[in-house]
Amino acid sequence: MTHIFKRKTSLTILAILFTSSTLLGAELETPGIAWGMLIMTLLGGLSLFLYGMEKMSAGLKKAAGESMRNILSALTRNKLLGLTVGAFVTMIVQSSSATTVMLVSFVQSQLMTFTQSLSIILGADIGSTVTAQLIAFNLSDYALVMIILGFGISMFGKTDHQKNLGESLMGFGILFYGMKLMSDAMAPLKSYEPFIGTLHNLENPLLGILIGAIFTALIQSSGAFTGIIIVLAQQGLISLEAGIPLLMGANIGTCVTAGLASIGASRAAKRVALAHVSFKILGVMLLVFWIPTYADFIRYISPATTELAGASSRQIANAHTIFNVSLAFLFLPFTNLVAGLVTRVLPDRKDLLALNPVVWHLDDSSIETPALALDLARAEIARMAKILGRMLEAVIEPFFKKDPGLDKIHPSISLLQGIEMREKKVDYLRIRISEYLQKIGQKKLSDDQVSEVFAMMSIVSYMENIGDIIQRSVMPLILKKRALSLSFSKQGEEELLHYHTKVCKQISRLLDVFTEMDLKKARNIILKEEKYINLESKYRIFHLERIHAAREESVQTHDIHMELLDLLKRINVYAGDIAKTLLTMEKIGR
Repeated sequence: MTHIFKRKTSLTILAILFTSSTLLGAELETPGIAWGMLIMTLLGGLSLFLYGMEKMSAGLKKAAGESMRNILSALTRNKLLGLTVGAFVTMIVQSSSATTVMLVSFVQSQLMTFTQSLSIILGADIGSTVTAQLIAFNLSDYALVMIILGFGISMFGKTDHQKNLGESLMGFGILFYGMKLMSDAMAPLKSYEPFIGTLHNLENPLLGILIGAIFTALIQSSGAFTGIIIVLAQQGLISLEAGIPLLMGANIGTCVTAGLASIGASRAAKRVALAHVSFKILGVMLLVFWIPTYADFIRYISPATTELAGASSRQIANAHTIFNVSLAFLFLPFTNLVAGLVTRVLPDRKDLLALNPVVWHLDDSSIETPALALDLARAEIARMAKILGRMLEAVIEPFFKKDPGLDKIHPSISLLQGIEMREKKVDYLRIRISEYLQKIGQKKLSDDQVSEVFAMMSIVSYMENIGDIIQRSVMPLILKKRALSLSFSKQGEEELLHYHTKVCKQISRLLDVFTEMDLKKARNIILKEEKYINLESKYRIFHLERIHAAREESVQTHDIHMELLDLLKRINVYAGDIAKTLLTMEKIGR
């Protein structure tokens, strides 16, 4: 996420620099205003503001990483719970855009359904207003105190949790110090008529919405732009009637990040981005004609005090909060209806087969929050297990089908070609997941997370080995079997099919373990491993008895029968090794 922050900061500085340079070129010799110092202080304050917001967000995410991870498992179809989850997570990451980007990843990775994500989106919009409320308190006078305390805690804290909270507090102080610099820089503009006139024009709703949307899309942070609006209000440079359209535009502009994140994603993930922008646009359309009335209502619940500028900043923050809270509770009962409409706009594509290997779950922007990134890696490993399960289920059929023409999973693709394609997917996923885990490993991790990273690396290697057994060892046996033009004995066929079914269940249990993180099933896999090893020995003895009895089918298919039985046993052993690795990881975490 660091690269995103750098891009945001650069775009913000360019936008402000362009605006400021225009003013400087038009009124370079304005008496009483040192334009060079004003621009430098404004840009410096803005840079500190954005850096502080990023640092505060990073500290909070690290401190609450495991909580954010665990809260995902608490998601149900309860819409109110989803709303609460969205508000809490966004309060932690300090960006509704970031939360929506996470949702794109989670829906893409099937950690949650598209319908579930809608209530969380609405909650994210509420959580994004917390930053504005904090900024409106105008704690600039205490900024240096917060920086000193935060630095001290982050340097001398005894636990990672304390250090992360110290980092967050220091970022909070830097944010307010940046606000103070921006506020001081803008003070001379109170008497500069061209600037005041320009801001007065923003009371035109359409112009204000357009500027707010464009500026927020550039910096990809509605929280940062809302902070700028509050700074203008604190100096008395902007009215509530001008601030509300800018806030509405910011709510639309913040959807750009999720839209970019959905490019190349699944249809379900694209629906998240579309639903996000739909909520925002509909909310703005409902309010745009009532801005004067809404402003009067905000003034009524946030009456002016002796300090007019202070009241204006609080009114701006309250307008932002009430708009998003009202929007959330207005649309919450209709999330199922919205889900249906969005699905109609973006229906599922009826692609019969995904020919090219791709990742569904891994999201580089989540690496800055290792707990969430590990969940995404786990989801991708679950997908690996699902692909292996399909390969294993399919590979047994050609051993018993006499007509090779029946081996079709698609008019243009044979069953064996389909297995080859899936094996390439498994190899591709092993590489991509390993690279992703290495990136996570480069971040500051807890001891439990370090053990989890190494465990997952071992697990994807075991899974690739299972794929290699199917593709490199079992598939050549199919051709060897067909060359004989003989069938297994009836008893031998039943034994192979039964043992194959048992091993398939082991892979299915692995999928459940990774999907549900149910370690009881991991223990069950280990118990079944031993049981199936004994079953393989039993079937091996039965087969040798048939050989001893000179059963022609058994004699002719002996090598193939024994090798296939042994390969299935090896897959069972790998499944047990994966389960043991998971349980070892659990013991380390205790």
